Amino acid sequence: MYVQVHVATHELDSWEKTVMTVPPKLLCFEDSMDLIAKLPTVAATIYRNLYRDGTSIGAIDPAKDWSANFTAMLGYDDPQFTELMRLYLTIHSDHEGGNVSAHTTHLVGSALSDPYLSFAAGMNGLAGPLHGLANQEVLLWVTKLRAETGDDVTEDQLKEFIWKTLKSGQVVPGYGHAVLRKTDPRYTCQREFALKHLPDDKLFKLVAKLYNVVPGILTELGKVANPWPNVDAHSGVLLQYYGMTEMNYYTVLFGVSRALGVLSSLVWDRALGLPIERPKSMSTEGLQKLVGASAAKAA
Repeated sequence: MYVQVHVATHELDSWEKTVMTVPPKLLCFEDSMDLIAKLPTVAATIYRNLYRDGTSIGAIDPAKDWSANFTAMLGYDDPQFTELMRLYLTIHSDHEGGNVSAHTTHLVGSALSDPYLSFAAGMNGLAGPLHGLANQEVLLWVTKLRAETGDDVTEDQLKEFIWKTLKSGQVVPGYGHAVLRKTDPRYTCQREFALKHLPDDKLFKLVAKLYNVVPGILTELGKVANPWPNVDAHSGVLLQYYGMTEMNYYTVLFGVSRALGVLSSLVWDRALGLPIERPKSMSTEGLQKLVGASAAKAA
């Protein structure tokens, strides 16, 4: 199958100068590779302009890997932070297709929108607080806990604070997952990294204590399908330790990482020739009949 598309390359001044007939799967692959290559540069420039002195990010070093170049462009030279970024960008890259950013990228791409438009749509989904602000909410909650209890918090103090959170109608941020029913392996990876590189960090110790207490309380509550920590329960603490304290930037890191997964999937969508997504719709009357039938069956 072939499709007419507008192509923007370094030889062209604008999208309107040419229309080429090319295989969509080939164009999708080239655009995805181009986008993945350029994202760290764009993200690092944003970081330096917002939180640093706005100086140049410097030249890309071909001898360094993707993550090492990214941390260098951000302005960090700690090898451990580079290693953390390798871990972070790997574990946040993909997590099945049902989450908002992954599904949105697939949905828009199914209309043969190019990877730039599809990924931008996914990032608009990630910008929603229920999706992209999870690790920030964890960090704010842990910081509040620390401010109230101090660094030498006891298990009883932890339980009291957790129950206070739950009784106020809130959830314990960083715990539970829509799909997983055990400890998120991405959490475990970060925990192992912390045990190796920052075992005495006070925030990490607090997160570790929560790991020993929260699941039991949520199990006792009886309304939680998964009482175990997810990836967001740990990532903010690690970034804080290495000096990246600008929480509003964390979602940008998430987006850079997520590009690896969603764009790889988009290339496969094109290669397999998957059709445009068209979910089934239901009327209110149809939903009422469905609920009524289920209620009658249960009775």
